[in-house]
Amino acid sequence: MRLVFVCLLATSGFLFAEEPKKVVGHVFAWPFLEVEKMQPRGGMTKGTEVVLDGEVSEEWKRLQMDVKSKYAKDKHAILAMAGSYRVSFDFVETMGFEVGYKPRRPYFSWGTEHVEVIEVGVGFVSLQHTLVMFFKGKDGKESGPMVMKHWRQDWRYEDRDLHVYRGKRTWERERKDVAEVAGKWTQAVFQVDDSPRYEVVGEWSHEGGMSVWKSDSSWRPLPRREFSVRDDYNVLQGTHEITLTPTGWVHVQNNQKLSLGDEGNRFVGQELGVNRYERIVKPSLVAAAERLRNTGGRCGRFGGRCMEKTRSLH
Repeated sequence: MRLVFVCLLATSGFLFAEEPKKVVGHVFAWPFLEVEKMQPRGGMTKGTEVVLDGEVSEEWKRLQMDVKSKYAKDKHAILAMAGSYRVSFDFVETMGFEVGYKPRRPYFSWGTEHVEVIEVGVGFVSLQHTLVMFFKGKDGKESGPMVMKHWRQDWRYEDRDLHVYRGKRTWERERKDVAEVAGKWTQAVFQVDDSPRYEVVGEWSHEGGMSVWKSDSSWRPLPRREFSVRDDYNVLQGTHEITLTPTGWVHVQNNQKLSLGDEGNRFVGQELGVNRYERIVKPSLVAAAERLRNTGGRCGRFGGRCMEKTRSLH
């Protein structure tokens, strides 16, 4: 935030000039750096105004009920992630491990996104994310919607068969023991072309009015938000935490940036990511549901027939 103090004083017909601009503010995780040097990079397109839904969702109310089956409560928490949202993607590198390390600029972008349940069964839920964007030009005119298939998340209960990333564009099947996945859910995330992004085991907890899923640590390829600006690492290692709120949900990532090399692996930095999903009532994102229905809801687990290029933010 910028505060500019201007002093204009008229005395005896004279007008004093502006005082030098004074920039004050606080950069999260880097409080003593100059604000100007830590301005976020990311999307520059301006979207139309949104109206947030201030009402407590019915899904949240159900989560507060006393349900004897933890499995049922877990599944309902996953289903509660469906809806229309204003989504923000916020990432900041909190530390580096190279000599002479200099902090990188944070990343920020936002959009409007519809999350729809496209399949549900015993021990399984599939949620498709679709970007539905309305834009505002410099002249104030609004345009849209632009609809783009985004990412997908598949949830499986006590899943023992995982598809995991091993680095250097290599994926392997990993078989878990029964005890490792007892009472837990895997979240498998797929990109816009339905290729895998990551799959990881985690466990839901429901205490004190909070429903939270915490994952194990896992690897995933370099995210596209970093692909064009970083060449010093090639694997993103990290954990995920998804928390339901009365009006949406929050996805927190704790990531380590890992460089794989012939002489060994080394960490170059660590980042914190906060992806916030805030339920909206306007603009309407029903076009997303229509688009999904027109394409059959999904395009095959690893098929690219329905690929629409957009930015991967994970």
